[in-house]
Amino acid sequence: MESLNALLQGMGLMHLGTGQAIMLLVSLLLLWLAIAKKFEPLLLLPIGFGGLLSNIPEAGMALTALESLLAHHDAGQLAVIAAKLNCAPDVHAIKEALALALPSVQGQMENLAVDMGYTPGVLALFYKVAIGSGVAPLVIFMGVGAMTDFGPLLANPRTLLLGAAAQFGIFATVLGALTLNYFGLISFTLPQAAAIGIIGGADGPTAIYLSGKLAPELLGAIAVAAYSYMALVPLIQPPIMRALTSEKERKIRMVQLRTVSKREKILFPVVLLLLVALLLPDAAPLLGMFCFGNLMRESGVVERLSDTVQNGLINIVTIFLGLSVGAKLVADKFLQPQTLGILLLGVVAFGIGTAAGVLMAKLLNLCSKNKINPLIGSAGVSAVPMAARVSNKVGLESDPQNFLLMHAMGPNVAGVIGSAIAAGVMLKYVLAM
Repeated sequence: MESLNALLQGMGLMHLGTGQAIMLLVSLLLLWLAIAKKFEPLLLLPIGFGGLLSNIPEAGMALTALESLLAHHDAGQLAVIAAKLNCAPDVHAIKEALALALPSVQGQMENLAVDMGYTPGVLALFYKVAIGSGVAPLVIFMGVGAMTDFGPLLANPRTLLLGAAAQFGIFATVLGALTLNYFGLISFTLPQAAAIGIIGGADGPTAIYLSGKLAPELLGAIAVAAYSYMALVPLIQPPIMRALTSEKERKIRMVQLRTVSKREKILFPVVLLLLVALLLPDAAPLLGMFCFGNLMRESGVVERLSDTVQNGLINIVTIFLGLSVGAKLVADKFLQPQTLGILLLGVVAFGIGTAAGVLMAKLLNLCSKNKINPLIGSAGVSAVPMAARVSNKVGLESDPQNFLLMHAMGPNVAGVIGSAIAAGVMLKYVLAM
C-alpha cells in the first residue's frame, strides 16, 4: 500500500497546478497555430513544445539549479540561502531578495545551489547558452543578413526614410507602457517598457535579444507576442493602409528601379556598419552580424559559408532559440497582468509603425517629382518579406498591373536596419540609467 501511495505521489498529475494546466493549454494553442494555421511555424512550433516541456510537473526542465532548490522546500537549504541574502528563510522572501540582488550575487547563489547537489534543467541550459549569452539572436541576424538583398534599398535610397518612420511604433509603445505604469493600470519598469517597445519593429530576433538583456522575466510573453503578430501582419496592416490612402494614391505606379552594381552591394554593409557603430556602439552586435552575413552573400567568394549561414546554421540555432523561449513560458512568469499589457501594446505598436510608414511616404510625395506609392510605407516594419508582400497585395487590389513587391523590399530591409539601431539606442540609454 505504501509503495502504491509512493507511486501515485510520484505521478506528475498529482502535482499539476492550475497555472501549469493553463500554460499547457497555451502551449498546445501555439502548436496548433504553428501546424494548422502556419503562423510563424519555424519559431512557434519549438516555442510551443518548449512550453509543454517547461510545465510538466516535477520534471524541472526549465528550472535553474537555484530554482530547483527553492521548489524542493528544504528548510535547512533555504536557511543557508536566506542567510547569504540577509532575508527571511522562506521561498517568497528569497525570490524577492534575488530579484533585487546584483547579477554577481545571483550567480553566487546559483553556484551554491549546484554545490548542494542541484542541477539546472536542459531547457534552462539551452536558455543560458542561446539567449542568456545573446548568441542565438545574433547568429540568426547573421543568417538574415545573408538572405537579404539591399538592391531595392540602394536603387531608391528614399525608402530608408520609410523604414525609419516605421520605428515610431517602437518608441510610442515604450511611452504607452510607461503611461500604463503611471496610471497604475499595469506595472512596468523602464527596462521592461523598452523591451516591450521593440515588438513594434516586427523583428523577432531583435525582440528576443533586447528582452534577454533588459527584461528576461518578460521574454516568453514578448517573444510570443512578437512572432504571433508578425504572422498576423496580413490581417493587421491592410485596414490601416486603406484608411490612410485614397484610391488614387494606391494606384500610383513607381518608376522602374535602376540596376545596382556589385561594388555598391559589397561596399554598403561595410559603410553602414562603420557609420552606425562609430556613432552608436551598442548597435554594433546586431548590426555587425547582419552586415557580416550580407557581405558573405554579396562578396561571392565564400559561397559555402553563405549557404551554411542561410540554411544549416540558422535552422539549428532556430531550434534551440525556440526551445529556450519556451523555457520562459512557465506559469509564474507568464500568467501575470503584464502579459495582457504586452499583447495589447504589441497590436498598438504594429498599428503605429504601419501608419507612420504610410504617412511618411505621403509626406515625401509633397516634395518629390517621382511619387512613392504610400502602400510601400507599411513595409517599413521589418517582417521580411511578409510586410512587402502585403503592400504588393493591397496595391494589386486597386490596380492588377501595379506590382509593388520589389519597391516594397526597400523599406522592408530598411526596417531591419532601423530595428537594430532602435535596439542599440534602448540598450545605451536604458542601461545607463
